[in-house]
Amino acid sequence: MKKSKDSNRSSTNSSLSKTLEGVGIYIHIPFCKQACFYCDFHFSTSLKKKDELVQALAKELFLRKDEFTNQIIETIYFGGGTPSLLSLEELNFLIAEVYKNYEVIENPEITLEANPDDLNKNQIVELSKSPVNRLSIGIQSFFEDDLKSMNRAHSSEEAKNCLSFATQYFDNITIDLIYGIPNMSLEKWNENLKTAFGFGINHISSYALTVEPKTALDSFIKKGEYPPVDDELAQLHFNHLIAETEKQGFVHYEVSNFGKPKYFSKHNTSYWQGKPYLGIGPSAHSFQGRVRGWNVSNNTKYIKSIEENKLPSTKETLTLQERYNEYVMTGLRTIWGVSVEKVQEEFGEDYTTYLLKTSEKFIKKDLLIISEEMDAQGNRIKNLKTTQKGWFLVDGIAADLFMI
Repeated sequence: MKKSKDSNRSSTNSSLSKTLEGVGIYIHIPFCKQACFYCDFHFSTSLKKKDELVQALAKELFLRKDEFTNQIIETIYFGGGTPSLLSLEELNFLIAEVYKNYEVIENPEITLEANPDDLNKNQIVELSKSPVNRLSIGIQSFFEDDLKSMNRAHSSEEAKNCLSFATQYFDNITIDLIYGIPNMSLEKWNENLKTAFGFGINHISSYALTVEPKTALDSFIKKGEYPPVDDELAQLHFNHLIAETEKQGFVHYEVSNFGKPKYFSKHNTSYWQGKPYLGIGPSAHSFQGRVRGWNVSNNTKYIKSIEENKLPSTKETLTLQERYNEYVMTGLRTIWGVSVEKVQEEFGEDYTTYLLKTSEKFIKKDLLIISEEMDAQGNRIKNLKTTQKGWFLVDGIAADLFMI
C-alpha cells in the first residue's frame, strides 16, 4: 500500500522543519465533466482552457512565493471542480512547481480529489507512483438512483470498482457520502455505510444534502420536480452515522469528518485550527492570520490577469470581532472545541465574559459543555465543546455565540 514518502525534488532537514510554521497550499481545478445538481462551487464543463489554466496555476505559485517566507509547506491539496481530470503529467508539473518555489517538509500530505469514473486501475497504479499520497473520492452514494438524482457522472459499479483498486495501492483514502437525500430510508443509508466500511476506508467526509441558491436542485424543488429536503430525516441519518462510525473505530473529529486514528485530514485540520494557507486558482481562498483573500471566480479573467503578472485577488483585513467569530465557528465544529484561555489571551476579558455568558443556555440544554483538561505544561485549561446532542445544530449554536 502507498505510504507518504520522501520527494526527490526537495529535502528539508528536520531541524529546519521545527523552526518554521507549517502551512498548506490549496490548488483549485475548476473543471467538471458535468454539473451536479446540488453544487455551487466554481467550475466549468468546458475543458478548452485547461492547458492555459494549468500554466496560470504554475505562474501564480511563482508570483506568490514570497507570501510564505517563514513557513514550510506541510500539505498540498488539489480540490475543485474535479482535479482527477488533470493528467498525471499536469499533476506532477504543478507539484514540482510547489517544490521549486516553496520550502516543503520531507513527507507532505498531498491530496487529490477524484471522481470514480476518472480512476481506472491503470490510472490508480500510475498515481501510486506519483507524489500524491492521499485520495479524496467523491462517492456520495452507492445506489444508482441516488447518483442519477444528483446528476453524478459515475455509476454505482464504477464507485465500487474504483475503491476495490484504490485500496490496493493507497492506504490513505477518504470518501464523500451524502445523507438526508429525500426518500432515502434509514436502511438504505445504513447500506451505504456498510458498503464503505467493507472496503476498509479509514476516513469518511459526510454532508447533509443542502439546497444552495441558484443551483439546479433549488430550481427543481421550487418547481415541484424534486422533494424538499427533510431536516428530521437528515438528523436521523446523521445520528446513525455517528453511532456506526464509532463502532468501526472512527473518531468524529469535525462535524462532517470521521477518521480512524492517524488518518485525520492534516490539510483540513489546519483550516479549523486557524493556520495560514495559500489558495491558488480561480475562486480559491487564502488566509494569513489576520488577512483573508480570494481570487476571481472566472477562468478567463483569472488566466488573463496572471498572464499580465497581476494577482486577480481581493483582500480584507479581519477585525477583532470577525476573528473571534471565526474562531468560535471553527472551534465548535471540532472535538478540540474553543479554548477559553485562548479567547482570553487573543481577544480579551470582554470577549471571554461574552462567550461564557452566551453559552450558558446551550450548556443547560446539553448542547455544549465546558471541559477541564491539562495541557502539555501541566496547566489546567478549559475548552467549550459541542456535545453529541449538539453536533447537528452546531452552526446555529455558533452563530448565537457570535459577537454582533
